[in-house]
Amino acid sequence: MLTSLQIKNYALIEKLEVDFSSGFSVITGETGTGKSVLLGAISMLLGERSDSKLVREGADKCIIEGTFDISTLDLESLFEENELEYDAHECIIRRELSSTGRGRFFVNDTPVSAALLKEIGGRLIDIHSQHKNLLLGNKNYQLNVLDLLAADEEQLEEYRALYKRYDTTRKELQKAKEQLEAVRNDEEWLRYQLEEIDGASFSEGEQEELEQESEQLTHAEEIQSALHKAIILIDNDEKSLLQSLREAASSLSRVAPHYPVAETLAERIESNYIELKDCCNEIRHNAESSTFSPARLEQIEARLTLMYDLFKKHHVESIADLLALADEYRTRLDNIICGDDRIAELEKSVATQRKELTALAGRLTELRQTAVDTLREKITAILVTLGMPKIRFEATLSATDDFTPTGCDKATFLFSANSISPMQPLAEVASGGEMARVMLALKSIIAEFTAMPTLIFDEIDTGISGILAERMGRLMQQMGSMERQVISITHLPQVAALGSRHYKVCKEEGEGGTRTYIRPLDTEERIREIAQMMSGEQLTEAAIDTARNLISTNNQQ
Repeated sequence: MLTSLQIKNYALIEKLEVDFSSGFSVITGETGTGKSVLLGAISMLLGERSDSKLVREGADKCIIEGTFDISTLDLESLFEENELEYDAHECIIRRELSSTGRGRFFVNDTPVSAALLKEIGGRLIDIHSQHKNLLLGNKNYQLNVLDLLAADEEQLEEYRALYKRYDTTRKELQKAKEQLEAVRNDEEWLRYQLEEIDGASFSEGEQEELEQESEQLTHAEEIQSALHKAIILIDNDEKSLLQSLREAASSLSRVAPHYPVAETLAERIESNYIELKDCCNEIRHNAESSTFSPARLEQIEARLTLMYDLFKKHHVESIADLLALADEYRTRLDNIICGDDRIAELEKSVATQRKELTALAGRLTELRQTAVDTLREKITAILVTLGMPKIRFEATLSATDDFTPTGCDKATFLFSANSISPMQPLAEVASGGEMARVMLALKSIIAEFTAMPTLIFDEIDTGISGILAERMGRLMQQMGSMERQVISITHLPQVAALGSRHYKVCKEEGEGGTRTYIRPLDTEERIREIAQMMSGEQLTEAAIDTARNLISTNNQQ
């Protein structure tokens, strides 16, 4: 229940503070005073979209804050799931909108998302404006009404959870079929590419080895010449470098007894002699074993050409990349083999889930069918009291082509205002006044089955007058007596006289521009307001007396 509302710098509202209580309250005011602005602020507080143009001119931001009594609601789990501070008695919602368009949302001073604000707000207030009558032509809304009356929330949640799994499995099956079909179209190509790569039998490191061997064979003559020249320079027959080193070491060794340093030098020369001799032997061995083979070079060049061609064809740069690509082709071919098994598994799951969904959907249909009878009886009785004695109303259920997120049912509200005309879809044949009365009747019925603490009606009585206006007012009055808060924005004195509290929206011009505000009326102010609504611009004593009697009569009933 909304207990207080504070608005600052919103549209025509500079500053507004008002308290509300339970029961049936009415809000009146002349056309253009800002009743729609007030309702827009409440809607914005509940998470509806906003526009920075709504910030009062000259202000940096607007602030809307509502305090709610939530003692009759079970919201603790919702608050805990979203890590919000929970007070079993009170909840404070605040929304801020800057002139730059940036918005912030708070629940009990904790920042929240717009989606969460809307979810919580949807549990606190139901606002019915004139355009909401269009919902009566919405099949989803009609089915939702039946679900509320059927009290099938537990079964519906079970169905929705299974439908979500079914929908996911069904999409996986479709995707698997599409992927398998696409891969199968490429199967022959994949096999050819894989056979080509596997047929080459390349191994890791082969490229480097072949390129090195190719380089040696290509320069074989130059290499042989260098090796032989090195041998001649180190160890020739006339005067070899090795022989000179041996003689130098021997010469130094002879004077070592007399010159100790010579011994160390001789040892160093001997070490170099041994190392140089070993190098010479290795050079000689390489020179003897190094031969030029045109056949081997041709073989290597052919192998490298095949390798480079495959690199270019498959857009890779190494044997490792080529082998990795082959593994990828192999995996894709393996998936073709496994694809049929996967599809069979998914098809089995889909069949099982469809069977379970059919059973759950059937149960929902049974519950809704019971609600159909309840709705017909209740709404007919209410509409008769609202001046439609020949009313005929029926809610029908028909099967959908396939499973939907809400089952296998389509709901249609059929209507005829008399006993002659055939019943047709409500939205197609009902007049504006009839639609308003049907919607009010629906709201009153729904109120019996839900815990919605606050209902706001925005001129739902438009197009209604006289005794029918009073009856619509009394219906809202009754709804407000069931530990519920009902607020009606009205232009009709018959409805206004029925409220236990009366608020007036006013507009005044000042130095700061136009300002809208709301204030509660005391008894005398209320009498004059209702008299003004009856008599128009010229307030008469007769109208005042009539208003006084109207309020007095309603208070006695």
